[in-house]
Amino acid sequence: MNYYSLNNKSHKVSFQEAVVAGLAPDRGLYFPESISPLADSFFANIEHLSHEEIAFEAIKQFVGDEIPEVELKRIISETLCFDFPCVPVEENVFSLELFHGPTMAFKDVGGRFMSRCLAYFNRDKDIKNTVLVATSGDTGGAVASGFLGVKGVEVIILYPSGKVSDIQERQLTTLGQNIKALQVDGVFDDCQDMVKKAFLDESLKHLNLTSANSINIARWLPQMFYIFFAYQQLKKHNKPIILSCPSGNFGNICAGIMAKKLGLPIAHFVASTNANDTVPRFLEKGNYDPKPSIATISNAMDVGNPSNFIRIQELYNHNLSEFEKDFSSYSYTDAETEIAIKDIYNRTKYIAEPHGAVGYLGLKKEMAKQPNSVGVFLETAHPIKFLDTVEPLLDLKLPIPKQIESVLGKEKVSTRIKTYEEFKSFLLS
Repeated sequence: MNYYSLNNKSHKVSFQEAVVAGLAPDRGLYFPESISPLADSFFANIEHLSHEEIAFEAIKQFVGDEIPEVELKRIISETLCFDFPCVPVEENVFSLELFHGPTMAFKDVGGRFMSRCLAYFNRDKDIKNTVLVATSGDTGGAVASGFLGVKGVEVIILYPSGKVSDIQERQLTTLGQNIKALQVDGVFDDCQDMVKKAFLDESLKHLNLTSANSINIARWLPQMFYIFFAYQQLKKHNKPIILSCPSGNFGNICAGIMAKKLGLPIAHFVASTNANDTVPRFLEKGNYDPKPSIATISNAMDVGNPSNFIRIQELYNHNLSEFEKDFSSYSYTDAETEIAIKDIYNRTKYIAEPHGAVGYLGLKKEMAKQPNSVGVFLETAHPIKFLDTVEPLLDLKLPIPKQIESVLGKEKVSTRIKTYEEFKSFLLS
């Protein structure tokens, strides 16, 4: 399988080259040269397959022969070491809980898969890769956990000062070893811009930079796995399935659409956003007009210019009318999000966190248009990560899961920076 740059289709690389580079030299995101739908028999029998079997069938064409089958299956098994339940919330509405992994966020899947791919590619090499990560919340912790102690890899995480929760910050600043954290005076987009600029800086080439954000195909593509798992659990309802993703950098929903291109029978996708409404405005006005990100209580979605939206457009050959048949996008305020958290709990006793609540709101809006459907929204992180929001709203005390207990007593260690020059100086030091 080859991958081309979305800025230049004549620039093509292998899976390994795309993973190691992260971003094309022209700053384009890599995209697979071909997408072959899976056999009808795979979907007919999906309820009888294990998670590992489903994931292997979904990903194998994108890896090709660059990782032997036995090694790819090992990587998948080590990645999927936790559950992905669809929990009933109300009639025909389910929450796909993606927070049962080591850092209690959906990004555990991509972080673990990518780290193991990179470790395989470096197995016989005496080189060091420097993984750069911009995070608006959970990416940093998931990547830190996934890459902790991986031979030949140093991880540098950039996060916006004061704009991630205390637990999220602890998960990326307390591990030590090969993990370093940079606290940026700015917003997530500033962090992401610094990472992208570093990739183009010739004076940093010797550092073998790569990215572990969803711009990297090894972080993005495995996010398909749990979309398949959701279908596996909901197939028995024999109704059209609507899937709502709380959307920031649009990696999850892009992976879901890729799964649909492979034949997965998802009827409709909803990109539910907070006040960072670049894509809802695009669908309403036809003008893609990214703006600086706005801080909200659903901070992992505080992205003004979502990187993966260009991949979604490519999946539809930039045909807006075809895209709109499968896709809707709605925006919600913090006030609406808080009301939803309280309403869901008061009616069902289900505890949603801010991102999941935004996903729920978008799902309900779309299901009102398609009433004979079953819907699932993504709960992308455990509510404990947002206890400062959830506990006062619901007037309760959340128990501390063991995954979180392990970081609470540790000292946070980070370096504060403001400019790209300071970032570059840190890298060179």
